[in-house]
Amino acid sequence: MTDVALKSALVHWGHVGAKVTLIAARENHVYRVDTARGSLALRLHRAGYRSAAELHWMQMLADGGITVPAPIRARDGSLFLTVSDTVIDLLSWVEGVPLSHVPGVENRPDLYRELGRQMAQMHDLADCWSPPAGFARPAWDIDGLLGQSPLWGRFWDNPTLTTSQAARLADFREVAREKLTDTTDYGLVHADLVPDNVMVSKAGLHPIDFDDGGFGYRLFDLATVTHRASRTAPDGTLGHAVIEGYTDVRAIDLAQLKLFEALRACTYVGWIITRMKEDGAQARNTRFITEAIARIDAL
Repeated sequence: MTDVALKSALVHWGHVGAKVTLIAARENHVYRVDTARGSLALRLHRAGYRSAAELHWMQMLADGGITVPAPIRARDGSLFLTVSDTVIDLLSWVEGVPLSHVPGVENRPDLYRELGRQMAQMHDLADCWSPPAGFARPAWDIDGLLGQSPLWGRFWDNPTLTTSQAARLADFREVAREKLTDTTDYGLVHADLVPDNVMVSKAGLHPIDFDDGGFGYRLFDLATVTHRASRTAPDGTLGHAVIEGYTDVRAIDLAQLKLFEALRACTYVGWIITRMKEDGAQARNTRFITEAIARIDAL
């Protein structure tokens, strides 16, 4: 099926004969397509890919000066191709290495400060944008985080939790529901700006992988970065740099940041449930639970 999809895509975008190399096989399969005019990124999306809305959003950000991978229209003007149940798109190539692979990144607060600035710019651009008709994305709202069917799974039902851990997470779920309000800064968010989804080049930083992006709390977007930054720099220097960069560009009420960091930590406890058979999943699961409990205890 993959070979059929790739061949169909190369025909659709007019790149028959181009060299195709698999560069990532995570949630999506990403290929580098080397053409006479340069490289491009071809994505075969995971099952259940939501819509072309992500591509319109990425184009808006590219037009606004954020160097994200920009969608490339096929010869017939379409933004994507569907082969059986696989959705395929083609993007401009973004050169660089993931932020997670930058040597000595724990001593590079400048990179995290710039990431904060870019996130704030992305939020500002989104607030000034009028999406096309039918634009739809998932909602990282109260239900998306804490409802009966959260976007990343029922974290309080992770089968590996001890009785006391399960009770702790269930209690937190109720407390968090009471504290969240729909008046909190809310709009389009990337929702997964972790180091693997930020490319670094001489030209700067380049956010990639908007698959999980949608409408949500801006503090949740910020907490995603500060939470993960704490793994690299437990002293908080990188997290503080992100916040400094963000607030240099855009005002935000940080009063509930720790709450959202706890929420972000809990989402990983839900996310891992369906991935327990993957290599390294048990160790990751243990780390996710430990982090979530620590975040809750810190509130």
